[in-house]
Amino acid sequence: MHLDLKRLPLKKYILIATLFFTHGLSAQTVQDLPLPAGYTRLPQQEGSFGAWLRKVALKKDNTVYLYNGNKKANQSAQYAVLDISVGKKDLQQCADAVIRLYAEYRYAGRDLSRIKFKATDGTEMDYAGWAKGDRFVLRNGKLNRSRKATAAENRNTFGQYLEFVFSYAGTLSLSRELQTVNNILPGDVYIQGGSPGHAVIVMDVAVNKAGQKIFLLAQSYMPAQDIHILRNPASGQSPWYAAADQGELLTPEWTFNRGDLKRFK
Repeated sequence: MHLDLKRLPLKKYILIATLFFTHGLSAQTVQDLPLPAGYTRLPQQEGSFGAWLRKVALKKDNTVYLYNGNKKANQSAQYAVLDISVGKKDLQQCADAVIRLYAEYRYAGRDLSRIKFKATDGTEMDYAGWAKGDRFVLRNGKLNRSRKATAAENRNTFGQYLEFVFSYAGTLSLSRELQTVNNILPGDVYIQGGSPGHAVIVMDVAVNKAGQKIFLLAQSYMPAQDIHILRNPASGQSPWYAAADQGELLTPEWTFNRGDLKRFK
């Protein structure tokens, strides 16, 4: 018997999808996560950030682990966990997870010149320069570029670069780099820059015949932890959020304003 979740009423869809997930019948990628009845995924151009995000693999284990291997205390926020390493250091937190996904997208497409982020002090940290041997030293509270390393371009070099970026960038610097938008698309970011601040990334968007949009969100948090798809606190076990033009966006561990939506330029 084939069960078509898309044709079920929303309440039954949520219940059955939750039972499936609880018993290990989970999706393999973001694009496999089932939709409520009446919705279809928003078309994304091949090679776009949104198309890439849909192909990100999910772990079979729905547990969120910290960078040190311990389980996160709050295990109720996540619906699914992305199959992306958190590393062994307390670095890949909220804005860092957004940076990681965007950098991985550009790296996968070999668009290395587009992998660059600004530090909180405004210094541009570009991967192309890092691969050529450029490094940065902190002098009088500001990063200064110097060439101290042997040129190399590989996954190890890329990982070292990301760790450096995670150390010197954050929600404040990332929020300055992004542009404010009001038409939500996959790859967009809800972000509040500051200390503390927070950022979550839109992993997917779907729409119904009436033009109403719903979307998935993913986050890391403090301490550094597995990037995970969030549940919607307003919809029981569902991971889908309803798009709206005004009001607050309530996530399990942070509340955003609808005006906090931004996009990579």
